[in-house]
Amino acid sequence: MSIQLEQLTKIYNPETDFPITAVDAVTITVEPGEFVAVMGPSGSGKTTLLNMIGGIDRPDSGRVLIDKTDMTSLSDKALITFRRDNIGFIFQDFSLLPVLTARENVEFVMQLQGRSQKECETRAKELLDEVGLGDRLNIVPGKLSGGQQQRIAVARALAPKPKFILADEPTANLDAQTTRELLDIMQRLNEKEGVTFIFSTHDTRVIERARRVIVFEDGQVREDRTQ
Repeated sequence: MSIQLEQLTKIYNPETDFPITAVDAVTITVEPGEFVAVMGPSGSGKTTLLNMIGGIDRPDSGRVLIDKTDMTSLSDKALITFRRDNIGFIFQDFSLLPVLTARENVEFVMQLQGRSQKECETRAKELLDEVGLGDRLNIVPGKLSGGQQQRIAVARALAPKPKFILADEPTANLDAQTTRELLDIMQRLNEKEGVTFIFSTHDTRVIERARRVIVFEDGQVREDRTQ
């Protein structure tokens, strides 16, 4: 599933004397199976870019094409369904449901898709085993470390079998060893499941692992390189 951004633009406070152009006419294509880091300082617009790719924010102009689907033209209801079935999200703050166990957090999106309870339980266990938490299935997030919670978030993002995953500063709150382990997991899953990963980051540890690096500054692409 390819991702095409065509002249994508997002402006905050457009009606004021101080409009902020967070993303400025960006055109990018990401091919299936890529492992991409969008790097840049805080305020460069990289999170806004990911939010528009993921349908969390709508652009002021331009288009987001996922294969032949123009996300920018979908109704709110259709966008929610498309996002649920095709896009996984990993956030800096984990964004887990605190009252649910690790297994239940991973099952949740699959339940929204209408999958059977048996299928949800089986895939959740398989994914938590894959990220090294097979012995933490019934523990709530508050009793786990930050690194363990982010592993749950990775498993949850993969659970609905998305075509690509958007990871917004996923290592920002993690120590060096946990970051290495988490990136090992994501690289392995990228290769094993063929899922595209797009990171927003300023973490050099993530940038070193990426096969493609897009340098973002003042809402524009300053450099786009493979490595």
